[in-house]
Parts: sequence; structure tokens; C-alpha cells
Amino acid sequence: MITFPNAKINLGLNIVERRPDGYHNIETVFYPIPLTDVLEIVPATDGQVSLSCYGNEVNCPVEKNLVMRAYRLLQDSHRLPPVAIHLYKHIPDGAGLGGGSSDAAHALVMLNRMFDLQIADDDLAAMAATLGADCAFFIYNRPMMATGIGDVLSPVDVDIHGKTLLLVKPPVGVDTRTAYSRVVPAPATVNLSQVVAQPVETWDGLLVNDFEPSVFAALPQLWLIKAQLLDAGAQYAAMSGSGSTIFGIFDNDKLAERAADTFTDCATFVLQL
Repeated sequence: MITFPNAKINLGLNIVERRPDGYHNIETVFYPIPLTDVLEIVPATDGQVSLSCYGNEVNCPVEKNLVMRAYRLLQDSHRLPPVAIHLYKHIPDGAGLGGGSSDAAHALVMLNRMFDLQIADDDLAAMAATLGADCAFFIYNRPMMATGIGDVLSPVDVDIHGKTLLLVKPPVGVDTRTAYSRVVPAPATVNLSQVVAQPVETWDGLLVNDFEPSVFAALPQLWLIKAQLLDAGAQYAAMSGSGSTIFGIFDNDKLAERAADTFTDCATFVLQL
């Protein structure tokens, strides 16, 4: 069985408060985008569970990889037979795009179908949330308002279908734990779900990512990328998650393609939404 785990972007990200357990409560909108990895799972021919990775380099021991952890999670409760897993990484890592979380969630969905486990989506999402805060979103894989640590999900009214998305991933990364340590949590000043229901061209100044001020201060090239996207005609631009990907939403695919050509030292992806 083969599937194509997709990435996500964050439309707004408010860091509301620090929790007693050390995590943070947030408010964000997860929006799925058509940038994908490739995941294949087949029955093992040698009786051994295996994970082989291709494409972008994965610097992670096999047993700590989220896809293998997803398999082990179901194996513990459902006695799964051994499988051979093949993962082709195309989504950049450490980019705020949720690639690893998507791989894990899609693995859970695939295994559920392959072995007819009949686990309901809500139960599968609860299991996914134990692997990572945003893993549960990819079980549903549709626009969702996320609260809590990103694991409390509800439908949201947002539609950017027909727009063109330009992702710009510079050759620098952002450590999520460090990014959180530099933010002072505060209640949101606007209703996020109401803002994203409005036309994209009204979002600038209302839809904010609370990571941007401190991350941009440490990596000013990210601020410059955002400014360049807006200057190039993006209706809205922001950092996704804790970075380092900056995205621009365009109403014109030619403008997006022209803008992509200017970021010669970055990885760029032009996607039709």
C-alpha cells in the first residue's frame, strides 16, 4: 500500500499560555497543502520489521522515527504482523511544515486499513496525539482550528482553494524548543476563526504568528523573505509554525513563479491550492 503524506501550514499561531507541564497552549489553524512525502508499507518477506528512508536525509535512529513509533504503537495493542516500510522524504525537515507528523499519522491510517483494525478516526487521532502535538490533525487532514498544545481540533471556516502558495525554505533551521523559550505567552487579541473566514487580502496585521518577532530577531533573513514575498505581490505572507519556512499566498500563479525565481539560495515550492 502506498500513500502520500502531505505537509501543512499554520494560518496564525497564538501562544496563549505556558502550562504547568512545561508545554504551551496555543491557537492556530492547520491547513493541509499538496507538498508530499511518499510512504509505502508492505508485508515483510523476512519476518522482520524494517524502515528504509530515501530522499532528504533523515538524521534519526530507526526506532525513534515517528513512522516506526506509529507502527509500534499499533503493534502493542493489535499484534500487527511484521512489515517493511519505505519512506521517501521530500518535505523539508525542521521547517514548520509537519512532515514527520504527517508521515506518522498516515502510517496509522494505512496500517488501520491494511489490517482491517476498524479503529475510528477519533480514536486514531487520540493515538496520534501521543506521538506529537500536530499528528492528530493529519488523521482528519482538513482545515482545523487547533487549541490545547495543538491536539484539540475543531472544524474551521477557511477556504483558500484556487490560490497559489509559494513556500520558501532557507538553508537555516529553527529549534522549536528554543523558539518557545523566547516567546512571552499572552491571550490572543483577535478571534482567529473569525479572521480566517475573511478574504485573504484582509489578513495582514490581524493574522499573526507569535514566533515571528523573536525568530526574526535571531534570523533577520527570514524577515527579509517575508518582506520580499509581500513586495512580490503576495496577498498574505507569514512564517509557518516555528519556522523556518516562510509562505506567501498569491492570487496569480505567474506572480508566485516569478517570486520563486528570486530566492536562488533557498528551496522553493509553488503549489496550487
